[in-house]
Amino acid sequence: MEFRVHAQAQPADASSLPSIDEAQLNALLGRAITDIGATSLAPLVLIGDRLGLYRALANDGALTSNELAQRTGTRERYLREWLNANAASGYVEYLPQSGKYRLTTEQAMLFAHEDSPAFVVGGFETALSAGRIVDRLSEAFKSGAGIGWHEHDHGVFQGCGRFYRAGYLGNLLQSWIPSLDGVQARLDAGIRVADIGCGHGHSTMILAKAFPKSRFIGFDYHEDSVRTATERVREAGLTNVAFQVGSGADYPGTYDFVAVFDALHDMGDPVGCSRHVLESLAPGGTWMIVEPYAGDRVEENLNPVGRAYYAGSTLMCTPCSLAQEGGMALGAQAGEARMRAVVTGAGFKQFRRAMQSPVNLVYEVRA
Repeated sequence: MEFRVHAQAQPADASSLPSIDEAQLNALLGRAITDIGATSLAPLVLIGDRLGLYRALANDGALTSNELAQRTGTRERYLREWLNANAASGYVEYLPQSGKYRLTTEQAMLFAHEDSPAFVVGGFETALSAGRIVDRLSEAFKSGAGIGWHEHDHGVFQGCGRFYRAGYLGNLLQSWIPSLDGVQARLDAGIRVADIGCGHGHSTMILAKAFPKSRFIGFDYHEDSVRTATERVREAGLTNVAFQVGSGADYPGTYDFVAVFDALHDMGDPVGCSRHVLESLAPGGTWMIVEPYAGDRVEENLNPVGRAYYAGSTLMCTPCSLAQEGGMALGAQAGEARMRAVVTGAGFKQFRRAMQSPVNLVYEVRA
C-alpha cells in the first residue's frame, strides 16, 4: 500500500521551508503508519496471550471467530476485531474461503508456545510495560535523574524474563556454552557458578538442569525478582541452584564460572563489577558476558535490531544505570570496544568474542 501526501499541501507558513521530496515524505509516512499499527497491536498481543487465544488457535486448527469465542469463553465481537488486527499484521492467517483463522507453525512458535526459542510475547509485554514511565522519564530527560530497575512496572520484569528465556532456550546450551574454551567439560564434572543480574532466574535454571553436578547461585539486587526465582526453582524441584539478593559489586563467594546475561551495560559502575568478578573467580576461572549485538559506531546499529535496543535502552537500561552510583550508562548498544575497555580496565588480561548471533554478542573473559 502506498501512502500519498502532496507536497502542495504544506502549512500556510511553509514558505521558508526547503522543497519537499514527495517520495521520501510518503515513504516516511508509510513507515510511521506501520509503527502506529505495531504500537497499537502490543496490548492486543498481551490480551491474546492472557486469554489463551493464540494457544487455542495453535491447538485446535482453523476456527471462525464464533468457534474461538466458544472455546475460550470470550465474546465474538471483540474476537473478530482482534483476529483481523492480527491477520493484518501477519500474526494470524485468515482463510477467506472459509472465513476461518489459524496459526501457521511459525506463527505458533512466536505467539503460542512459551517453550519455543522464537517466543516473542515477552518482548511486547516489556515494551508496553516500560512505556508506563513516560511522564517520569520526560522529567528525567530534563533533570538527568535515573530511574531504578526496581521502579518499573511488574510487567517489565515478567516480560524481560519471558523474552530472554526464549533466547536462552535456543542458544545457551546449543552454542554459547560450547563456544567457551573448556567450560562445558568443567560444568559436566561439577563446578561453582554465579549468575549475576539473574532476574527471574531463567538462565540459571536452564544451566542447573543441564549440569546437575555443578552448583549454581543466581544474584540480583531486585528482591522481588529473587523471590520469584526462588519460587520457580522450588516448583521445578532443582536442588543444585539457589538465589540470593546481591549486586554485581558485592555478591559473596568464589566461583569457577561467572555469567552475566544482558546486564553489564545496565550497571552504574561496570568497571567496579568487573573488578569484583575478577576477585571472585577461582584460579583458571572463566567469565561469560552476554550483551545485545552492537557495532562500535552508531551507523552500524541503524537497523531493526539496533532500533529495538536503542529504544529499550532509552526506556530501561540508561535510566537504570544513571540511578546507580557511577552512572556510566553504557546503554544497550555499547559495542565490543567499550566492553573490552571496561573489562580490561578492571584488570582482566584475556577478552575475546566467543560467538555472535543477530541479537547477541558472547564474550569470554579470563584473568
